[in-house]
This record gives sequence, C-alpha cells and structure tokens, in this order.
Amino acid sequence: MSEINRQWIFNQRPQGFVDTDTFTYHEAPLPEPDLAAGEVLIKTLYLSFDPAMRGWMDDKPSYLPPVEIGSPMRASGIGQVVASQRDDLPTGSLVMGFLNWQEYLCVDANEATSLNRLPDGTPPAMALSAFGGTSMTAYFGLLDVGQPKAGDTVLVSGAAGATGSVVCQIAKLKGCRVIGIAGGREKCDWLKAECGVDETIDYRADDVGAVLADIAPMSINLFFDNVGGSILEAAIDQMADHSSIVLCGAIAGYNDATPAPGPRNLMTLIARRIRMQGFIMLDYLDQLERFQNEFGGWVMEGKIKTREDIQEGFENIPATLARLFEGKNTGKQLLRLADPA
Repeated sequence: MSEINRQWIFNQRPQGFVDTDTFTYHEAPLPEPDLAAGEVLIKTLYLSFDPAMRGWMDDKPSYLPPVEIGSPMRASGIGQVVASQRDDLPTGSLVMGFLNWQEYLCVDANEATSLNRLPDGTPPAMALSAFGGTSMTAYFGLLDVGQPKAGDTVLVSGAAGATGSVVCQIAKLKGCRVIGIAGGREKCDWLKAECGVDETIDYRADDVGAVLADIAPMSINLFFDNVGGSILEAAIDQMADHSSIVLCGAIAGYNDATPAPGPRNLMTLIARRIRMQGFIMLDYLDQLERFQNEFGGWVMEGKIKTREDIQEGFENIPATLARLFEGKNTGKQLLRLADPA
C-alpha cells in the first residue's frame, strides 16, 4: 500500500455538462488499518460508469441521496478486502457494490452489509458488465416491466450501450423483431452482426422519425428507452395501439442546464392507449437469484454477448465519465485501477 490515498472529490454541482470544475484531485492519508467491529478496508480495483451518476450530482430528491459536495464521487465498483473485522468478508476476497472515486475506503458495519462477495474466480470486469447492474436493468426492465411477447416489434434506443445491447439480445431470445437505435455505423454493424438485431438506425446519420415511419409504421409494440428527448418523441408517433414504453433513462437530457420541453405528442398515449412506465433496478434486488440463474445460463451458453470499454489509470477517472455523454464508449464503460492481489 502507498502512503497516500488518491481521491477525486465532488467539488461543485454542475449546471449542464460535467466539466473540469466538477471534480478536484486530492491526496488524503490512508484510512487507519485498525478497524472497529464489522468494518472492512477495501482497495478499489475497477470502477463502473453509468449515466445515472449524472443524476446523483443534482441536489434534488431521487431514489438515492445526492452526492455530498466535498466527498469522493460515488460509483459502483469492484474492490478487494485488505483488512477485515467481518467473517463474511475475509481479507483477500473481492466485493462488488457502491464504492467511490478513491483508491482505499473504510466501509462501516452498516454499509458493509450491502457489499456482495464475488464467487472465487469471477473476473472483475465480467462481474460489472455481464453480471452487473446494467444487465440486471435490461433483464428486469424488459421482462417484468415491458413483458414482450413472441412476434412483437421491440424498439431499443441506446442500443449499443451496456443496457441496450442486452435488451436487444433478450428480446431476440423471446422471439421478437428488434430495431436498435445507436450512434455511428460501427455500433450499428455490431448490433446486427453480434447481437442479432434485425434493423438498425444510426441517429447521427439518419432521420430517426422518417426511418421509423418507413420500417415500423404505427407498429412498435414495445419501446425500451434509454435516451429520451427527440428520439422518445419520434418513437411515440410509431407506437401501436395498446403498446408499452419502458423508461429506463434519458441520457439526451442529463446535461441540460434547463429541462427541454416535450415530448410534444403525449396525447398520442391517450388515443392509442399506450402504457408508459419508469422503473429502477434497485426494486428487483430481492429477485437476484432468479436473474443469476436464468441470465447467467444465457451468458454461459453464449446466447448473450457483452462488450467492455475498459479505460486505465486513476488520473483518467473524470474523462472516463465524460465518454458516456460524448457517445465514445461501446458496451459497458469501466476503468481499471489495479488487478486483484
């Protein structure tokens, strides 16, 4: 262990896009190795980057309290226990849960109960990608909230992302026709070649509304939306009667200083009796075993493919978060700080 604990401190609440003033680099003393009962000392190995992190920075009510100014930025991640006062989390074990942007952290007895110990031999990157929160979001959001049926036309925005790409593949396993919206030809080609998507729309090059009107005129049965904004509006126009919209995210507007108006066609939901529902994955933690059994089986059988975009280095943490909102990542955005000892 080094003599310092490097941190990225949440410096100020951003107005619009996260910029260089949002976080401040800081060097703190290492946490004391003398732990109280129930505490663990963790070395951070991998960090996960998710669009929801932008919402955690805003000082407003949500499903999690906002990150406090002056504290290390919150993030999901994988760490290794380097000292422990818990029998269930022995020294050397790998854990997954809410960590933050610092190399070492002491987790108290109450917070330690929310950490999940990884089975021996589990690759950290796979735990955060294939078996992480984005896959759980895709699984429960599509199957429990969306409830697709064989033969349905399923539209997915942000389709090449960590959540969207898994949604596309599960929908194909359930016998659906899948249309994926992504940014760039390379991502669209990957969706077709690797994920089995039937048709793709490149929102950077195509008129999304015009293409949807051509390939799925008022016939979309289920729309899994990770983006919001104008893409949500375009999709509403082509939803079928008694169809459903699953609201998973709205990354198009996360960095808007002032919320954009719209969608302007919400009256269509009434005329076509469309159900639109938001959800969060945390509501389904009591069904983790079901996810691990069914989804894990699909992964092991090669029926689900995932991609990881792994950046390197503590100094690159803020820039890695920015990659999400610049559309640079393909698949699950991660950053590696260290390998397990």
